[in-house]
Amino acid sequence: MGVVLALAAAAIYGTGDFFGGLSSKRSGVWAVVVTSQLIGGVGIFAAALLSREAPPPAHALIMAGFGGVAGGIGVALLYRGLAIGRMSIVAPVTGVVAIALPVLVGVLRGERAPPAVWLGIALAVAAVVLVSASPDEHLPDGGVRLGRGGLPEAIGAGLGFGLLYVFFAALGTTSALWPTVAARGASVPFLTVAAWLARGSLRPARTSLAAIASAGLCDVSANVLYLLSLRQTLLAVAAVVTSLYPASTVLLARIVLHERLGRIQWAGIACAAVGVALIAAR
Repeated sequence: MGVVLALAAAAIYGTGDFFGGLSSKRSGVWAVVVTSQLIGGVGIFAAALLSREAPPPAHALIMAGFGGVAGGIGVALLYRGLAIGRMSIVAPVTGVVAIALPVLVGVLRGERAPPAVWLGIALAVAAVVLVSASPDEHLPDGGVRLGRGGLPEAIGAGLGFGLLYVFFAALGTTSALWPTVAARGASVPFLTVAAWLARGSLRPARTSLAAIASAGLCDVSANVLYLLSLRQTLLAVAAVVTSLYPASTVLLARIVLHERLGRIQWAGIACAAVGVALIAAR
């Protein structure tokens, strides 16, 4: 069940990233990030109140706040990368970087898993790398290389998301809604101040409001699903499966924006499917 929840989180994260990246092509990145985080925060706060879920201890909320800031930075960098680069490249690169940190932390914490699970994790990492290969940028010998547009932003975003995964895993609470509220309560003011210092506009285009709201609601929903998955599986497993979110971003970019997928990218998607099957069979 933990893997299923992580897969759902991945699908929703990827969908939200597509909407956020699409909005950032029309509105300023700061406007998209702050507005989406605010809308998502209001939505999850209302859900927490209606659920009557007991708030976790203060230390858990503080940890969630750190995770929210790290994730907010990751979202800002990702949306910037998606706005200036190809979605089918930027999203997978972010995913593979996001995998590395929680897996390393999980190993250092002494997490152990059967060999099949580690093989599945390796295939998932390989899948993200393969999906990152751009079919439009061929080398003289016929090979394929990564596109550079938005690559620094993708790497920075991956580090931010990796820290989010680690902070959320360290909450030590069964609560899922209130930690997400705390994460938004920290990220929105932080990003607002960052936007002010960068002199970025916080006014989104009216035509982008629906997509921005969708991005924000998808993000908080995926956060809750990721927290729930951590109750039932290892950090390394939950983080790797959740980091498969680029698959849905790439597929939406293919369908909506007609970004082309090459044979290597389709091979990456196949690796992802096999990897998830191995992880789920533990």
